[in-house]
Amino acid sequence: MDTVAGTATQPEVPYIADPYPTLARIRSNGPVSILHSDEGLPMWVIARYRDVRAALADPRFGQDARRAQALADDRVAGVTLGGDVVHMLNSDPPDHTRLRRLIHAAFTARRVAAMRPMVDRITTSLLDDIAGRRTVDLVKDFAFPLPMLIICELLGFPAEDRAAYRAWSTAILTHSDDPADFATALGEMTDYIGGQLRHRRAHPGDDILTGLLAARDAGELTDDEIVGMVFLLLIGGHETTVNLLGTATLALLRHPDQLRWLLANRPALPAAIDEFLRYESPVSMATLRFTTEQVDIDGVRIPAGELVLVSLGGANRDPDRFPEPDRLILDRSDPGHLAFGHGLHRCLGAFLGKLEGELALGALLDRHPGLTLAADEHELPWRNTIMLRGLESLPVALGD
Repeated sequence: MDTVAGTATQPEVPYIADPYPTLARIRSNGPVSILHSDEGLPMWVIARYRDVRAALADPRFGQDARRAQALADDRVAGVTLGGDVVHMLNSDPPDHTRLRRLIHAAFTARRVAAMRPMVDRITTSLLDDIAGRRTVDLVKDFAFPLPMLIICELLGFPAEDRAAYRAWSTAILTHSDDPADFATALGEMTDYIGGQLRHRRAHPGDDILTGLLAARDAGELTDDEIVGMVFLLLIGGHETTVNLLGTATLALLRHPDQLRWLLANRPALPAAIDEFLRYESPVSMATLRFTTEQVDIDGVRIPAGELVLVSLGGANRDPDRFPEPDRLILDRSDPGHLAFGHGLHRCLGAFLGKLEGELALGALLDRHPGLTLAADEHELPWRNTIMLRGLESLPVALGD
């Protein structure tokens, strides 16, 4: 007889503020639980480290957005899974393999290391802008503009439009009471990217966008695939770092012993970034998957054609993998986190995200070691989504 999966109710607002007690209950239910969306769509949830890592590398968990949407349509009418733009994260091989190959070279460890002067320059400029102010919103004034300015420079996009990019990203990735917000933002962003492609074709530059157009001319990409690629780079290229910088700063302010340790051990910062990523995974749930055939996980049978959520945040707080998982311990000797995923779909921008986190957080602490929270931590607004783990705002007093 098959083992019956446990169940989990749809997360409420308290989950958004602190998802980890719920994720712990999901892990304790068994290897797999079932969550229902607001519309009643059932999704199987995997949250144990060993099972999450295995699922991320298992080809039986497909990610083709069109097939996932068809499965949802068969169960509940009117549910939109957000796969209207096809890109690497919601594609399967061979399309995924081809698309990733065309952009991979721009984000290798060597290429990212060469970006250090650019990241330093943008970080310094942003910190100069807030110098002399008593309090700032660290998300709005620092964590958001930093990665957005970097990805704009890499793509060749106008930096002055970054507020629009953020508005579109927020509407696309977070929950809204009005479904039209998603469709409107997606349409506006797609039209904008199309306009930028036309401009770059007329005015080539030394940037990723020009390279993608060359690949299109060589027959390696379609116009729609370029739009999807830019869409992913523009959103994915900043969301992870925004969330990382906000939650890492808050974690340090909540753990003054770890802040003191880090200030006294500054060379340890690159390794400490991995602990920040584990402790508050910027992407809490991996991209939606579905079973292409039956999958058994520790005695629980997931039939073919089921939608599956893979919890990176749950895996990274699993006590079977990380001793004292709910403690921030910056000198952990074994990172092993899954914040960037695992397998074929591991985050392409992992090297860049870690570099941005290291340089930005280091420069912030160098200039403002007396940083303090300027709001009640229990009233801080979190992103209204189970997919991401990030702050909407983080008021801080800069101190000395």
